[in-house]
Amino acid sequence: MDWSSIIADPVLSELPFKIELNEWGKIEMSPASNAHGMLQTAIAFLLQEQLPSGRAFVECSIQTAKNVKVADVVWCSTEFLNQHGKSTPYHEAPEIVVEVASPGNRVAELVEKRTLYFEKGAKEVWICEETGTMLFYRVDGKLAESVFCPDFPRNVEV
Repeated sequence: MDWSSIIADPVLSELPFKIELNEWGKIEMSPASNAHGMLQTAIAFLLQEQLPSGRAFVECSIQTAKNVKVADVVWCSTEFLNQHGKSTPYHEAPEIVVEVASPGNRVAELVEKRTLYFEKGAKEVWICEETGTMLFYRVDGKLAESVFCPDFPRNVEV
């Protein structure tokens, strides 16, 4: 099954889950919680407010070495959007990719996604813990704050 088939499937579009494809082309689903959605929205609004020269949005599909992953929040520069538009999935990662942890996430899963996003060109990958605590990374390691958005709060409140 490929990503365009998943998007076009009316049954899958009605599921209340985030859907991704694993490296073997099998669908993986993650149940959504309201707290998770609130954190996604808060992060997207803060990114858009602090980096108005691009666009922040939720549920961004990115083709990785292990198939399609759906980032919780991304920020794309105007240049990225001019180059990639609304293509689905993106074959390169936007500059900032954010994963919001949920009870079902294992640390190893988040570390693997971070690696996959860096391999596709992300400049920063952020992890938002369930508590709202933000962790910022560049390909060479953890940061005290985002280079792109140094005023981004270390704790997102919802």
